[in-house]
Amino acid sequence: MNQLPFEKVTIVMGSQSDWPTMEMATKPLTDLGVPFATAVVSAHRTPQRMVEFATTAHERGTQVIIAGAGGSAHLPGMIAAMTPLPVIGVPVASKFMTGMDSLLSIVQMPKGVAVATQAVGASGAFNAGLMAAQMLSLTDPELQKRLIAWRENQSAGVPFEVE
Repeated sequence: MNQLPFEKVTIVMGSQSDWPTMEMATKPLTDLGVPFATAVVSAHRTPQRMVEFATTAHERGTQVIIAGAGGSAHLPGMIAAMTPLPVIGVPVASKFMTGMDSLLSIVQMPKGVAVATQAVGASGAFNAGLMAAQMLSLTDPELQKRLIAWRENQSAGVPFEVE
């Protein structure tokens, strides 16, 4: 088996076809200088890989997991059931129900298995990356400064007047 990647934030997805959505999670992490790794870890097609990842991520330096999946979307919940780390779930849009099936699968977790579920699609993936940076900034004053500057920059880019 190939060695699984681990970084402060590790972004996993159920399939290579999820990458166009999940790639959006890398934008705020890159902008804020937060190290991340990515991997395909399918709950259904590579269950042993998923178990290995979920049960060892905290020992290998990962602090936050972003997990994206479409359709039945079991990946975020299965990982959350096996790790003490925070898991941010991203529902990936599916061709059958435009992502509502993914959203409902991820958001309906049983009591005691927490997944911080984001919106369906690219905006949810972007916000997952941002939320991961916010979580890490709680114990990283330099990251917190970069995050505050990033937010100020974002606000400054919104015009006051309609043109």
